[in-house]
Amino acid sequence: MGKQKKRNEKKETQETKVKKTQELDAKQEEKEELQANVSTTNNNEEIKKSEKLNENKEKVETKDAKEKAKNISDEKIDENANNIEENKDVSESKEKHKEIASSETNKKIDGNKKIENSEKKAITPAQEKAVTNVEKKEAKKTKNKKKRKIIYIVIAILIFILAVFSVIFSLLNINNNDIVDGVSIKGINVSGMSKDEARQNIEKITTEKLLKTIKLVDGDYKVDLNPKDIEASFNVEKAVEEAYNIGRDGNIITNNYEILVAKLFKKDINLEFSLNEERLVEIINDTSLKLPGTVVQNSYYIEDDELIITNGTAGERIKTDEFKSEIYNNIEDLNVGDTELKIPTEIVEPDPIDLEKIKNEIYKEPKDAYVTKNPTEVHTHVNGVDFAISMEEAKKIIEEDKDEYIIPLKITIPDKTIADLGEEAFPDMLSTFTTRYDASNYNRSTNIELATKSISGTVIMPGEVFSYNQTIGRTTLEKGYKEGTAYVGGKVVPDVGGGICQVSSTLYNTALLANLEITERSNHLFETSYVAPSRDATVYWGSIDFKFKNTRSYPIKIVGTAKNGVVKIDLYGIKEKEEYEVVIESEVISYIPNETEYKKDSTLESGKKVVEQVGFNGCKSKGYRILKKNGVVISRTLLSTDTYSPQNKIVRVGTKKVTTNKNNTTNTTKKENSTKPENKTEQ
Repeated sequence: MGKQKKRNEKKETQETKVKKTQELDAKQEEKEELQANVSTTNNNEEIKKSEKLNENKEKVETKDAKEKAKNISDEKIDENANNIEENKDVSESKEKHKEIASSETNKKIDGNKKIENSEKKAITPAQEKAVTNVEKKEAKKTKNKKKRKIIYIVIAILIFILAVFSVIFSLLNINNNDIVDGVSIKGINVSGMSKDEARQNIEKITTEKLLKTIKLVDGDYKVDLNPKDIEASFNVEKAVEEAYNIGRDGNIITNNYEILVAKLFKKDINLEFSLNEERLVEIINDTSLKLPGTVVQNSYYIEDDELIITNGTAGERIKTDEFKSEIYNNIEDLNVGDTELKIPTEIVEPDPIDLEKIKNEIYKEPKDAYVTKNPTEVHTHVNGVDFAISMEEAKKIIEEDKDEYIIPLKITIPDKTIADLGEEAFPDMLSTFTTRYDASNYNRSTNIELATKSISGTVIMPGEVFSYNQTIGRTTLEKGYKEGTAYVGGKVVPDVGGGICQVSSTLYNTALLANLEITERSNHLFETSYVAPSRDATVYWGSIDFKFKNTRSYPIKIVGTAKNGVVKIDLYGIKEKEEYEVVIESEVISYIPNETEYKKDSTLESGKKVVEQVGFNGCKSKGYRILKKNGVVISRTLLSTDTYSPQNKIVRVGTKKVTTNKNNTTNTTKKENSTKPENKTEQ
C-alpha cells in the first residue's frame, strides 16, 4: 500500500508538472497570437525588439524545460534506486515525457513559424526596402571602417619607415662637411666641394669672365665695354654659403628632403651681381653720341651780333633701358666675351626749337668790369644781349625749312670791359699746355689757328661753365674753315673743320692743370697722335661738346696761340691762398690688336695688293689727376676710363685677269698702282 501510494503521488506530481507545462504553452500561444496581430505600421525598430524579446523568451522556456527534464530525470533515477519494480512505470513516464517534450518542441516550432509568418504579413514592401537600405548602410559603414583602419595602418607603417630612413640618412651625412650632391652655382657644379674649394672655383671663373670685354656692335661701328669700367662684381660668398647650407639649416625632416631633392632633381643656386648703374648710363649716353648716324639736336651760338640756330637732324639713339637689360643679362649669365651684343637703337627726331628758352638763356643786362680789394675780387663786364626783333618775327624766321636760322641781336657794350682791367684782374698764369701739329698741312693748320683764335680772350667767371662748341661756333667754309679729316663710322673721312679737336684737347689739359672741374668730355674713337690716351677731348657740332666749370674764387681768362706747328693755351687769373702742384697721368691697361680687311678690286691685276688704309692697335686706358703739396701726394683722382678702337688695315686685292699675246707678254701695264699708307690720326 505504501508503494502504491508513493506511485500515485509521483503520478500526481508529474501530471501537475505537465499541466503547468501546458499552461505555459498556452500562454506562449497567446503571446504568439498577439505578436502575429501586430499592426503593419510597426517600424523596423519595433520588429527588431519583438524578435529579441521572443529570442529571450525562447531561451527562458528552453532553460525551464531543461530544468524540468533534469528534475524528472533525477526523480526517475531515485525511483530506480529505491525500487527496481518501478522500471515499467518509469519507462512509461519517460515515454510520456518524450511525447510531452516532442509536443512542446513541435508547438515551439509551429509558434516560431507563426511568428515568422505574422512578421512577414506585418512588414510592408516599403518597410522591407527600408530594412534593406539600413542593412546596406550598416554594411557600407562596416566596410569603410575596415578601409580606414587599413589606411591608418599603412600610414603608420610609412611614417615609421620614413622616420627610420631619416635617422639612417642623417647618420650617413652627419659627418659630411662638403656641399651635397646635385648642387651647382649658376650652372657650375660644386657637388662634393668644401666651402673654400667652391669659393675658389667660382671666383676663378667669374674673374676670368670679368676680365673679358663685351663687344658692342651697330653696323660697322664697334666698341668694347669692360665690365670693370662699370664696377661689375659677383657676390660669390653669398652663393657658396647658400649652396653649403642645403640640407643643413633645417630640422632632420627638411634637411633630408632638401638633400634627396638635390640628388634626384638637382639644385642650381643663383649668383647675384652688382654694377655701377650711373657709370653704365654715362657710357651708354657717350656711346650713343658716337654712333655714326646719331641724332643731332638743335643748337645755337652767338657770333658778333647774330644768334645762329642750326636745325637738328633725325638719327639713331640707343634704347637705354633695353641696352642696360642686355648688358645685365650678358654679365649675369657669364657670357662676357662669348658673343657680340647688337646695340639696340631707334630713329628719333631732334627736339623742336624753343625760341622762348633760347632767349631766356642769352638775355643779359650790360655790366661794367671792376676789381675790389681786401680781399681782391674781379668782376668781369657783361655785354647786354637781347633779340633785335620781336618774338613773333623770330618765330616766323624758323618756320622756314632751313638748316640754319639767323636771328639778329642787339649787343650793348658796357663802358668798362674786363680787358680794360689788364693785369690787375689776371696777374697770375694758372696753367699752360702745348701740343704740336704738322704746319705743312695747310687745311688742318688753318682750322687749328681759327679755333684757337675763337677761344682766346674768353673770360670765365667763378661758377660759370665754358662750352667749347658754343664759343667757336659751327665750323663752316663761310667762316674760313677748311676741309680736313674726321672719324665717322670707324673710318677717317673728309670733314670741314678737321683739326679743331686738337685745340679742345689742348684746352682740356690746361683746364686739368688749373685744377678746374670737367663737366663734359669724350675721348676719340681712335687714339690720337698729339696727346697720350685719356688726355684727349673730342668734339662734334650738335652732339659732342667739351665743357668745364670755373671752380676757383676769381675769374679766369683763356689766352691761346697757334703758330709754327705749336698750339699753346694758357689760363690766367689770381692764385688761391692754397695752390697745389697738379700732375696728369695716363695709364694704358691693355692693347686691342687690329685686323686686316681684304677688298676685291677689279681694276688691279690679279694677285696684286695695295694698302688702302694702314692699321694700328687700339687700347684701354685710364686718366688720373694727382695733387701734390711740397712734393707729397695729397690725392689721386680717376678722371676717366677710355677705350680706343683699333683701326683695321684695309688691303685691296686685284681680281683683273691678265691677257697675254703671242710673244707671252702682258697686255697690262707693268707699273703697279699703289697708295702710300697714311696714319690719319690727327683731328
